[in-house]
Parts: sequence; structure tokens; C-alpha cells
Amino acid sequence: MNTPDLSFPAANANGLLFVASDVEPADDADFNRWYDQEHVEERVRIPGFLSGARYFSLEGGRKYLGLYRTESLAVFGSPGYRAAFEKQTPWSIANLDRMRQPVRRVCAVRAVTGFGSGSHVVVLPLPVAADAEALVQSAERIGLQLKKEQAGFVQSYLLVPDTALSTPLPRESTEGRVLQPMLVIETSSADAARTARATAAGAFDTDPATGWLLALGWKLSAAELG
Repeated sequence: MNTPDLSFPAANANGLLFVASDVEPADDADFNRWYDQEHVEERVRIPGFLSGARYFSLEGGRKYLGLYRTESLAVFGSPGYRAAFEKQTPWSIANLDRMRQPVRRVCAVRAVTGFGSGSHVVVLPLPVAADAEALVQSAERIGLQLKKEQAGFVQSYLLVPDTALSTPLPRESTEGRVLQPMLVIETSSADAARTARATAAGAFDTDPATGWLLALGWKLSAAELG
């Protein structure tokens, strides 16, 4: 199911590649070696990529999540990205096929509040909004509220999927596929993440149980690669 392209990213908005999946227990070891030894570095070396981070689910969502920040959405149409996406290594092909219930979204990063990387992350799916800018403003308000009131708050931002760029992964179902915006909240502890999830869900009148809670595994920045 296609949804309207509501991203309308600001001119200076970062892009972000959001990839989540489950994996069969028998494939866990090789899947994690691939991600840790090849895939994250390979993606972060693409011109225009700023960082890549791996997260592991504690509550809800998929078992594994990768977040890759880019300079802009335009990076996902660049020759460097197309080459990496279209010419996967044999190890990548094998592990992409191992993904179960994968979710791939290419998003504009909006309503950024705070800075830094938290040890824990909440991903709160939101209903598709007819007025994207009103949703951005709401995300900014809740981010400022959390920054002011929430102990352990690090950063929050709204991910608005781009319809054209969010092509599905090989095993991703396209039946009933809805590209929901997602509020991401980074915190310094799991307890802070749970409290922030409840606060944000209340502000958006959505069920906090739909919000994922994940722990940071590791993160790589392009600056570290030289």
C-alpha cells in the first residue's frame, strides 16, 4: 500500500536509513558477524553517510535495528549509494535473505531536539498525518518538553519516510505496507526510555506498547574512518 509522500524535508535536514529485522536463531552468529565486520563500515564509507549504529530490542519491534544518518536524502540517489545497493557482496546477499519481517525506510530527519547518542532508544510509530508540518511541530513540542522535564533525555527526532526512496528489502512484505512516521527518543537508561515512551505516547494519543525499546550495541561515525 502506497502512502502520500509527506516528508517535505527542510533544506538542511539529514536523511536516515532505518533497517530492522528478525533473524532465525541458527543464523544469528553469522548475521551479527556480517553486520559488525562488513556491513556497517561498508555503508558508513559511502560518501554522504555520517554514521551507522546497531541496536538490539529489549521490548517490542524487531530484534535488530540499524540506523544510518546521512547528510541529506539526496545521498540515497547518489552514485556511491546506488553502487553499494546494487552490487551487494556475497556475504550481504546471504544475510539479506536471512532477514525475517524486515522493515526498510529512508527518512527525512525532522524536529531534532538535543544532541548526542543515548544508550537506549525508543521508536514510537505514529499515524500517517495529512499535515506533515503540523506533525513536525508536535514532535518539536514533545521533544522540548522531554528535554526540560525528563531525566536521562539525550535527543529526539521525527523520522518521516520518503515514499519513493523506501523501497522494500527482498523479504519485506508489500501487502498493506504503510510508511508511518516514527518518533525516536534517545536516553541514557532503559528506565528513562520507558518514561519518555509513555509521555510521548500520551502526547500523540497512541498506545505506548507500540513503541519499541532498544539498547545501543555500537556506533561508527564517518569521521572515525578518516
